[in-house]
Amino acid sequence: MSTVISYQNAPDLAPDDYIVIGLATCFIKEDGEVHQVEVVEPIPSAALEALLKGIPTSYKLARATTLASVLDGDTLVLPEGFPESAQFGDEFVPRIFASARTYKRRETSKSLIPLGTTYTDLKYSIERKRVLNASRVVTKEDNVKQHSHTHKVL
Repeated sequence: MSTVISYQNAPDLAPDDYIVIGLATCFIKEDGEVHQVEVVEPIPSAALEALLKGIPTSYKLARATTLASVLDGDTLVLPEGFPESAQFGDEFVPRIFASARTYKRRETSKSLIPLGTTYTDLKYSIERKRVLNASRVVTKEDNVKQHSHTHKVL
């Protein structure tokens, strides 16, 4: 008799559920300087399909694995083949659960990268930098001027 382990916040998921983890190059802005960081993030099935069609991405690699290999109880485990300097993205656990559900719903996506393999033939580009802590400041100059007749009944 085998014991079924379930995650407290995701009882519909099992440790052997398929997921894809990516290593992304991102940037953090501090004191006017921009620093490069490597971030481990889950890749949902729809995003994976788009990445494999050749769109430019900040992902260097994508690894197909299982939930248990990345999430041991409440502890995050750095996947094999990822640099020690890489850090897990914000809200990693809820995002990994959401990502795993996308592969359960779209079984055909599991065949794109076989379980246990790493895909590195992505169109890697950091031309458009992903700044993680960017804040948008809206100013009065951002308002769009409307034509004088816009709200008039003619």
